[in-house]
Amino acid sequence: MRSVYTQLYLHLVWATWGRHPLITPELKPRIYAILASQTSRLGGDVLAIGGTSDHVHELLRFPTTVTVSELVGRLKGASSHFVAQVLRSETPFKWQGGYGAFTVSKAVVPRVSDYIRNQEQHHRDGTLSRELERIDRAVEASRGLRGFPSS
Repeated sequence: MRSVYTQLYLHLVWATWGRHPLITPELKPRIYAILASQTSRLGGDVLAIGGTSDHVHELLRFPTTVTVSELVGRLKGASSHFVAQVLRSETPFKWQGGYGAFTVSKAVVPRVSDYIRNQEQHHRDGTLSRELERIDRAVEASRGLRGFPSS
């Protein structure tokens, strides 16, 4: 029998360009829907999506048919294209070039899912997970991007 069964869980995080608050309450559900759709299209299963106005987290069951960089590139590309070309947003929308990708054991999937779904509350209440928020800071520091694109 030639069948493949995997349980590969991946926590992704990336930020808007310059950490500008580009993910408005109106855009958020539409961006998340595009991310979920694109993840499914690539063979992944979304377990949680969340974030704030300047970054997004996604936890997914990772497909073995694409690389991490290809997956993230397609997710970021599809969502930025949607905002810029389909919604024709007046505010330029762009993601930072970097991202964080971290494997997650099956045992902590529920905890990470809950944390991701409640990002806004954690940021508002100051109940951030040092371990999981370190991911955000590492991504930002690795890119050193602060400026906003002029076009």
